[in-house]
Amino acid sequence: MAIDKFTTITATAVPVPYENIDTDQIIPARFLKATTRDGFGENLFRDWRYDKDNNPKKDFELNNTKYSGPILVGGKNFGSGSSREHAAWAIHDYGFKVVVSSFFADIFKNNSLNNGLLPVQISEEFLEKIFSAIDKDPKAQFKVDLENQEISIMSTGEKEKFDINPYKKECLINGYDDIDYLLSMKDKIEAFEKTRVKPYTY
Repeated sequence: MAIDKFTTITATAVPVPYENIDTDQIIPARFLKATTRDGFGENLFRDWRYDKDNNPKKDFELNNTKYSGPILVGGKNFGSGSSREHAAWAIHDYGFKVVVSSFFADIFKNNSLNNGLLPVQISEEFLEKIFSAIDKDPKAQFKVDLENQEISIMSTGEKEKFDINPYKKECLINGYDDIDYLLSMKDKIEAFEKTRVKPYTY
């Protein structure tokens, strides 16, 4: 599965300021029956977004029209719980390109990177600054620069570095999944094979 190339994003963000958001809250287990990755976005945070009669809950942030943008900002310990890859699918399918938190569960982080969703882990102090900026102005802009591994608050100029696996960084920048990456190395692999001494002939 090829993924979209990740370029620098400067955009507004949607806050979900709760700690310990687990994968069952992100996408409840009853919606995991589909065999393709499409359509999971409509059930993202389903039990938080809708009441038992399927009416949108007005007090939940994703239902608040003042918030928009491809950046999701969550509280500490985002993506804990079961290892379901569907959580990353749902967030990406909804339209988010970046998830920001002060801590991610390792499996969720890897699932995100494998599906073209960038997890940006920052300090708790900087996360609070981001939430504060959104609270003051729902249209506040943030810049996510993958090449330089920085996230910035545009209104104040404050920025912070984030870490990412170099291999996954290259894949996101080029729009590669694991197979695409290997195919991009085809010429080098073939050249290397020609230099090998073959111990057996048939």
